[in-house]
Amino acid sequence: QELLVESGGGLVQFGGSLRLSCAISRRIGRINAMGWYRQNPGKQRELVAISENGGTTKYVDSVKGRFTLSRDNAENTVYLQMNSLKLEDTAVYYCYVRATVLYENTYWGQGTQVVVSS
Repeated sequence: QELLVESGGGLVQFGGSLRLSCAISRRIGRINAMGWYRQNPGKQRELVAISENGGTTKYVDSVKGRFTLSRDNAENTVYLQMNSLKLEDTAVYYCYVRATVLYENTYWGQGTQVVVSS
């Protein structure tokens, strides 16, 4: 089983909504941050939203006011609620986790495709 289990991607019309979820399937130490990145072919992977321990949540400017990141720490799950989707939100979305056991590690999900159609 994948360490980070993603779900919720798919095809949606412009202006629609999707909710992505990412669950950590087994214990990986102390979770320091959880979030989402996205990537299109030929482009760099970019941060979409990230929640750091201590309560700080950051968003890329292009999604502010439309996307909401939330965490369920008891379930080790992170959600990305995406509203008012635009064509430029089309990408493969990757779950991202930083966790510390003896030292800090970074973990990535397998990616889930989001396609926004006109």
